Amino acid sequence: MKENLKKYLTELIGAFFLVLTIASTALLGSEGVIAPLAIASALMVMVYAGGHISGGHYNPAVSLAAAIRGALPWKQLVPYIIAQAAGGALAVLLFVYMAKGTIIVLEPANFSLKGLLLAEFLFTFALCYVVLQTATTKNTEGNSYYGLAIGFTVLVGAFAVGGSLCAGAFNPAVALSVGMLGIIPWMLVLWTVLANLLGGICAAIAFKMTYTEE
Repeated sequence: MKENLKKYLTELIGAFFLVLTIASTALLGSEGVIAPLAIASALMVMVYAGGHISGGHYNPAVSLAAAIRGALPWKQLVPYIIAQAAGGALAVLLFVYMAKGTIIVLEPANFSLKGLLLAEFLFTFALCYVVLQTATTKNTEGNSYYGLAIGFTVLVGAFAVGGSLCAGAFNPAVALSVGMLGIIPWMLVLWTVLANLLGGICAAIAFKMTYTEE
């Protein structure tokens, strides 16, 4: 039980700093490529920091994919998701407290539903697939590049579709957090979460179809 609590706390911490970075760069006026680079870097360093403890998911879609793949016990899935969502919510609350009076007020983004669903699904699929292939297999066990691969997958998605076709969440905990921040309407948050979870499920299926353990 103590070891499990360490995993859940690690997931909370990682999700906290990921969402805090997203909130700060989105609502404090970071321009150009700064936001995607900062967000991807935050994920990368947290994956390296917590990967050896919890797997460094910080993302319910990744945890779901890992459970389907067999890299996470099913009984730990719900606690992982709760820890990730709690970390994101705490980050939003602390950010609003710290940045009160300096937050740039944005009109909620209204993306095309078709584009949002496809973009969030595809890049969540890519993210989960990369996590499974680089961080959960015997063939890549002990590698030093998994954090870079995961962080850069998010960076690619952010540059490719983030802010144009979708919010670029690729993560249900992040989607809920940007809803709390008023960046996108709650109805689009719910569709984003659905697309993210479907992306994780399909990534796990694709992993099972393409990878052979040695």
